[in-house]
Amino acid sequence: MTLGIPIKMDLLDVSIIIVTYNTADMIGRCLASLGPEMGPSREVFVVDNASTDGSADIVRNRYPWVHLTVNTENRGFAAANNQVLPLCRGRYLYYLNPDAKLTDSHLLEECIRFMDESPQIGLAGTRLINPDGSRQESISWKYPWQKFTTSEMDGLQGTIACVLGASMIARTELIRRLGGFDEDFILYGEDQDLCLRIRRAGYEIGYIGSVAVVHFGGQSERQSVPEEVWKKKTRAEYLFYRKHYFPETIAKIRRADLLKTRFRLVTLTLIMPFLGDRVMAEGKRNKYRAIYETLKSESHGKGI
Repeated sequence: MTLGIPIKMDLLDVSIIIVTYNTADMIGRCLASLGPEMGPSREVFVVDNASTDGSADIVRNRYPWVHLTVNTENRGFAAANNQVLPLCRGRYLYYLNPDAKLTDSHLLEECIRFMDESPQIGLAGTRLINPDGSRQESISWKYPWQKFTTSEMDGLQGTIACVLGASMIARTELIRRLGGFDEDFILYGEDQDLCLRIRRAGYEIGYIGSVAVVHFGGQSERQSVPEEVWKKKTRAEYLFYRKHYFPETIAKIRRADLLKTRFRLVTLTLIMPFLGDRVMAEGKRNKYRAIYETLKSESHGKGI
């Protein structure tokens, strides 16, 4: 159900959407960074994906200006974002992860100004930094294994392939026209899929380097076994390929992935007795074993 301030249909500058899942220790810091009150030109939506750690209660009790939606099941990141899209009154959508916080009270104004002055940009990411202030990579100039593609990427606008979904602003009407995030993606891959569809719609992907957001990262999978996380990431990548690449391109990618993972597994096994940090090496070997098993299941026609 949706809770909070009754929604009026007058147009605002920006609608902020945050999806939470067991981030009770993060969501308060995230919302606090938006300011004690959003003012007349902004609104905030939090969609809680059936958290069991009290995340929704924190939002409900401490941040009454937030429109809170509490799901009874984990619908996935893409579906949860889309869930409140019909309710958004902003000219722009600002997607923010709960494990992130704004560093400047004027950050949103800068993002809006950038988009107003760049009509060719459909979606833009902000600069992301780690908690220690160091830069966090948030721009991709190519899509995964794009070197194997042929005409799949013809006619794309701009030079940025995609930006990390932890902090990004997009044109509301464009996102609605595209149907929002593709809900086939549960957690990984939805941001690069959306960016590619935006470019195919004739817009560029932008980057706002003048503002920074602190991103703690990896919080949604803290309770997951690392090997399972890598399996999810691999499946998401191959879902992206199936949606956007030719079958012959995907076959080349799968062969390259299998070759790379087999090589890493053999190499790690051979050098393991000589390594000082065997725990780290074993973690890497488990990672590549998980990826290899997932790739093999796809090769045998079981899906990925």
